[in-house]
Amino acid sequence: MSLTPALFVGHGSPMNTLETNRFTTAWSEMAASFPKPRAIVAISAHWYVATTAVTSMEHPRVIHDFSGFPQELSSFDYPVAGSPELARQLADLVQPDVVALDDSSWGIDHGTWSVLAHMYPHADVPVVQLAIDATRPLEYHMDLGAKLAPLMSEGVLILASGNVVHNLRQVAWDGEGRGYDWAQRFDDDAHRLMSNDPANLRELRASADYDLAVPTPDHFLPLAYVAGVASATKASVSTFAQGCTMGSLSMTSYRIDAND
Repeated sequence: MSLTPALFVGHGSPMNTLETNRFTTAWSEMAASFPKPRAIVAISAHWYVATTAVTSMEHPRVIHDFSGFPQELSSFDYPVAGSPELARQLADLVQPDVVALDDSSWGIDHGTWSVLAHMYPHADVPVVQLAIDATRPLEYHMDLGAKLAPLMSEGVLILASGNVVHNLRQVAWDGEGRGYDWAQRFDDDAHRLMSNDPANLRELRASADYDLAVPTPDHFLPLAYVAGVASATKASVSTFAQGCTMGSLSMTSYRIDAND
């Protein structure tokens, strides 16, 4: 039986929701390459709080967690269903780690829906979103990702959305399709590690480019979840989009295919 993969997607700007480019096309093509999942566990850089929680409502609200973009984006709707059942299953699966069931405070933010708008444009796959606990070290997030791996055999897509390199203070607004030397070096280092030794993702913290590439952990930590899946399952890791843009953003994306 073929398992549902785990994905790390470099989501970049919220404007990717409305645009068609080589990255959004890669997301669409990726979704078409395997059977539609029964549900999705999304880990977005934009739910970065001081606890571990999972959305457990029937109808999660669509969160527009940004400003300064066109009204078309601010009014974009992605009316996806939630899955209280999957939320409870996830909380049970990761014990003794504690995952709180959130039935009201959050929903689906743009780190999730900007990608799913291209993967599943009809919003016809239920989604729960898992918070990234800002108080926990990288190893915790890798371990939690490893605990999610059994869901892949039940038709659940694990979708982590962030950016390997994400430094908004260094963005080059005229730099579409290219990255600074330091950004490209760090992205290449991450690619070599993910391709050959994802269990040692922590080694990237020793990179001379780490502080520029990862000025805050929120966009980097989603990668820890799929690295955890890969290391726990001895899975193959492939790249389905690669490269930097706007100087200081990496759009590199990974697919994790666990063995049957």
